[in-house]
Amino acid sequence: MTLASCLAVTAIVWTVSLIRSVRLRAFVYSLPIPITLVLVLTTVTVDGAQLIGVVVLNLFFCVVAVLHHRYRWHILVADATGIATYVLLGALVAHVDRWPLVPTLAVVLGIWAAVNLAIVLRAKPPARSDAPMAGRSKLVKLVIALSGSLVTGLLGNLLHGLVVTFPYAGILVAVESRAVLPEFARHFARNSLGIVVFLVTYATMQRLPMGVAIAGSWAAFLLCCLALNLRTVLATLKTARVKVTAGPR
Repeated sequence: MTLASCLAVTAIVWTVSLIRSVRLRAFVYSLPIPITLVLVLTTVTVDGAQLIGVVVLNLFFCVVAVLHHRYRWHILVADATGIATYVLLGALVAHVDRWPLVPTLAVVLGIWAAVNLAIVLRAKPPARSDAPMAGRSKLVKLVIALSGSLVTGLLGNLLHGLVVTFPYAGILVAVESRAVLPEFARHFARNSLGIVVFLVTYATMQRLPMGVAIAGSWAAFLLCCLALNLRTVLATLKTARVKVTAGPR
């Protein structure tokens, strides 16, 4: 992992640590900034393997959340188990030379739909979204995030093509959001469709100039996120319009 990648991961973790809304935390984490850096700075070719990587990335958060909240494991032990799960499954996926894009996409979309349907059917009242490290200064959070990103960057180099979806920031975000991790994981599972769309778009455009492929992938990601969160966006705009109309009293 390059210094630029470490700084990007640090920025994501630090930003997430300052956000109290779990929904917004999950959205910020889903931004494909580390993925973009890996694609720009390496020679990775995107195919179906990276789509499976998105599934395994969701599984990482699921493992940490279940172990920490249901079985009361210490968050660092649960986090380490989640990392081991990702590395093991990632190594198995990377062992296959080529994963066809379209069939893999069909399977991944089926998994995404089934998981999110299950989330909707088993919806629970949201937990409190207080930041678990709220007592620490912003500077301390920044130092912790930078130190952790340098360490996790070394782990990501073991996974070949799945280095693209390795949870560089996720390892630290899971610790930072440990009090609300189940809710965070549910929101991220929904937003992860945007990452899938980003990767599929890049895979179809990767023979074009890098700048064009990246710009097209980001545009597709943002459109997907807008569609996923259209109700929230419209409600926010409606509230803002009411406040503007009401004016100061």
